[in-house]
Amino acid sequence: MSAAGLAATSPGPGAPEPALWDDAELQRHVLLRRDDGRAEVVLSIGGLRCSACVLALERALTGLPGVGRVQINPASRRARVVWDDRCTRLSALLAAVTRAGFRPLPLDACALDDARRDEGRDALKRLLVAGFGAAQAMMFAVVLYVGAVDPMDTTTRDLFRWLGFAVATPVVLYSGRPFFAGALRSLRARRLGMDVPVALAIALVYGASLAVALDGGGEVYFDSVSMFVFFLLAGRYLELRGRHRALDLTDALARLTPPTADRRRADGTLEQVPVAALRAGDLVRVDSGATVPADGRLESAACRVDESMLSGESVACHRGRGDELLAGSLLVEGPAELRVMRTGAATTLAGIVALVGRAQAERPRLARASERVVASFVALVLGLAAATALAWGLADPARMFPAVVAVLVVSCPCAFALAVPAAITRTLAVLAARGVLVVRPDAIEALAGATHVVFDKTGTLTDGVRCSAMRVFGAGPTREFDADRMRQLGRRPPAEPDRAAYSALRMAAALARESRHPASLAIAAAAGDLEPPRAREIRSHAGLGIEACVDGRRLRLGRPAFALRAEQTAGVGDGVVLADESGLIAEFVLEEKLRADAAATVRALVADGLTVEIASGDAPARVRRVAARLGVERWQGGLLPADKLARLREVRAAGARTVAVGDGVNDAPVLAGADIGVAMAGGTDLARAASDIVLAGERLELLSTTRELARETLATVQQNRRWALGYNLAAIPLAALGLVPPWLAALGMSLSSLGVVLNALRIGRRRPPGREPLPAPGPAPA
Repeated sequence: MSAAGLAATSPGPGAPEPALWDDAELQRHVLLRRDDGRAEVVLSIGGLRCSACVLALERALTGLPGVGRVQINPASRRARVVWDDRCTRLSALLAAVTRAGFRPLPLDACALDDARRDEGRDALKRLLVAGFGAAQAMMFAVVLYVGAVDPMDTTTRDLFRWLGFAVATPVVLYSGRPFFAGALRSLRARRLGMDVPVALAIALVYGASLAVALDGGGEVYFDSVSMFVFFLLAGRYLELRGRHRALDLTDALARLTPPTADRRRADGTLEQVPVAALRAGDLVRVDSGATVPADGRLESAACRVDESMLSGESVACHRGRGDELLAGSLLVEGPAELRVMRTGAATTLAGIVALVGRAQAERPRLARASERVVASFVALVLGLAAATALAWGLADPARMFPAVVAVLVVSCPCAFALAVPAAITRTLAVLAARGVLVVRPDAIEALAGATHVVFDKTGTLTDGVRCSAMRVFGAGPTREFDADRMRQLGRRPPAEPDRAAYSALRMAAALARESRHPASLAIAAAAGDLEPPRAREIRSHAGLGIEACVDGRRLRLGRPAFALRAEQTAGVGDGVVLADESGLIAEFVLEEKLRADAAATVRALVADGLTVEIASGDAPARVRRVAARLGVERWQGGLLPADKLARLREVRAAGARTVAVGDGVNDAPVLAGADIGVAMAGGTDLARAASDIVLAGERLELLSTTRELARETLATVQQNRRWALGYNLAAIPLAALGLVPPWLAALGMSLSSLGVVLNALRIGRRRPPGREPLPAPGPAPA
């Protein structure tokens, strides 16, 4: 069953039948299978608001068999669950969430759209009912306030009181239901959430007014409770709209894959099938203006694709025969014939969505600290309300009730609770739009306070490696082949004098095609269309090279110190060598060029007060040349992964807060060991898994703009906190003194929360100051 089909069969708004999600085809698109045999899913959770909700939901999920990890973020309404699906089905997870009082949906495109639409409609309906009720209740109250009814005419007075009760009741019981539900969840979780004082105030005003109406004396506050609920809901509705805007960019990733695709049959005709029905090996036609439905290899001549939603790069990219097209990219010039390689949760797009989902499901350290403060603040508010009741009970009992209600309402810590999550959620969305995926939200705070940046060289500061020459060693004299002659070897059978070079290139290509290291990719490209023999017993040595058995010979391709014995390295350059147990077979001379934005990025980081250094596994001579061109004074070459990690620990021991930037397997320990690990999206899966931030756009300049945005985010959080604290310090004394009526207290509290949300939405609107980039540098000398 497709996601669209599921949406169509949903039994109620935002609440599909959980058992439907056990369909194998649907799970292939919403579940991520991990290497340890577990399953992972990111859920959109309706009704999730505060830390008390988080605790209640965590208890519901962790009590299920096989559940290993649960991460929940109330700001983004996301929950990430890692579990053994042999013990518990996905439907059981969703049912447990539903029993806890929430509405769960996996992050499927149709489900997201339906949930967002239903959430908006539900909030708007409650707001309209509260608005209508507040207007009507105020009309009836005005008659009593202005004295239009004779004080002696108790019958008319009671009629208008009961009319106020009639319009206030649906406002309290229907529009105010989310506050009572939130307070109940908080109390069940034994936490004081921000809904507790709100629900208590509504219940007190409504209950006391009803008691007075039944008794026939005193004043009723049906108008105040209706306006109170209306203002609260207005603030939360605007907050919801702001949250939806902040999540639009990231949730849009889940909508990129089209629902159907044109698959070519065996007889050459086309059939339209659901994307869920595509399998690896299928041939798919994509028309101009259409979206690529799955990851695949281009089999037609050429096309141009827009990958802006995946990488943040707005310029359309040229793709030729054999190049890879990514699911979710837009075909600008086509049509194109695509051989499907990966579908569902295995696509690059799904991986990006998973990274974003993980970030949205994790609560940053700043948010967790704020939640603890909010719980303490609610307890303080309840204490202040009790003290206010006691004071006015002794001084003037008639003024006690409105003063207590005003204290409960005006001091609700909604603005303080929103200060961090509103800013972080907005920042994640802005960064995703620019091609930066934040895997761990705490990295935003850490990046803002970083002092050192440690770069890898190959594939990070440099972009593209070209094999410019090959030296072949053997019984005769050493022979050198330039790039053109190597390409000729790959296109046609060689003449007799070139047999040794042909054999060396084939063997080197056999090993190189088993690695994604830039040097290996360059050697494989130099081999062209040459068909290499099959490599067996392959072993990759991080930072050193690769070894395998080819045609019965044990070969090594990599650094001279790795491929050769110590006594065999004399006279060998700093290139990549191919050797067997007898000794050197060939040496490959590589040329690399700096990334076009590398120099500008280094310059911007240094100008921002950061210390920049290079720690590379490449030959020291190559590292020295790159460092000189970038103006980096601190550099080290010839480092193993353990050496890089030791250097990182040395820097951290001196008190530095470090950012490590890399892309290869050998960078994974350093990325994991730094305060912030930043991986290039084109790097290895292991490097991305060990990182906190992924530069999806393959643009190094994004690192400096991300740091600027991180600092802007922290500044916004501090502004929001100062505003929330200042508001409460000013409003609580006025409310306790009886100078603030309950309806005005509700208005003030709603406006304070709205101000926090609107301030957070300003993040990223100021474009960073333009920097004049350096001219694109050419190849570094070999």
